[in-house]
Amino acid sequence: MNRQPMFTPQQLLSFVAVCETASFTRAADRVHLSQSTVSQQVRRLEEMVGKELLNRSSHQVQITEEGEKLLGYARRIIALNGEAHDVLSDQWRDGVLRLGVPEDFAAPTAGLLAHFSRDHPQLRLDVMSGMQVELRRAWQREELDIMLIKQPAGERPLASRPEPLLWLDSAEWPCFEQTPVPLVLFPQQGLYRDEVCQTLDALGRSWRISYSSASLVALAAASAQGLGLTLLPASCRLPQHRVLGPEQGLPVIDTFELALFCRHPQDPLQRELAESLATFSQLRWQ
Repeated sequence: MNRQPMFTPQQLLSFVAVCETASFTRAADRVHLSQSTVSQQVRRLEEMVGKELLNRSSHQVQITEEGEKLLGYARRIIALNGEAHDVLSDQWRDGVLRLGVPEDFAAPTAGLLAHFSRDHPQLRLDVMSGMQVELRRAWQREELDIMLIKQPAGERPLASRPEPLLWLDSAEWPCFEQTPVPLVLFPQQGLYRDEVCQTLDALGRSWRISYSSASLVALAAASAQGLGLTLLPASCRLPQHRVLGPEQGLPVIDTFELALFCRHPQDPLQRELAESLATFSQLRWQ
């Protein structure tokens, strides 16, 4: 029999709220409890695991390395608790289907997903959009059933297609000739970031990050307006861009793909949605 102390859902909800808001006050507002109650619940968690989960100061709350480990499990436990209630209720008799898509696919696929939901009113469809690193972590934590993701080619997906990339600079206010070269990039661990920095290092060019965003739309607009050089999917090219390449010493980057993963492709509903996404995204089955 398991004699380890059991975390309560409310303790985990309070802990996640503090981590996500970086504040006991804002966390208390989110979970509709007093600040002292939230603080006590987090303290109780720390006593149960015997480790400090949060670094507290008068100005901010920061999660510790041990807290990061628990945070992933806490989110999964909370999500599973909600899913269990949904599956056992009459409202969602077909269960829950969790989908992750890249940020720039959230709006284009909205119509497709709405149509799928209307066709399956007894199925709860949960959709998250985000950066590649966020989607990958959610997939590894088994928080997604289907994932559409941009990634370096390698791991074999259910379906995929190449994702051609372009070196983009402003036509009217070019940046590539500047020293250091201003760069428009995703945040740390974001796509294409290493390729850009390593390429400029190999060319012996100094560089600086002038603009960082998790939004492809924002990166494309920033580079088109002269805020810096960037590397983005060809679909992001705007009329105000100029395309750079081998003439400037910049290599062709053809190692990325748009890939579709499905945890249980034999499940009829997962298969149906996966096939719809593959058709919409013009993917080829592997």
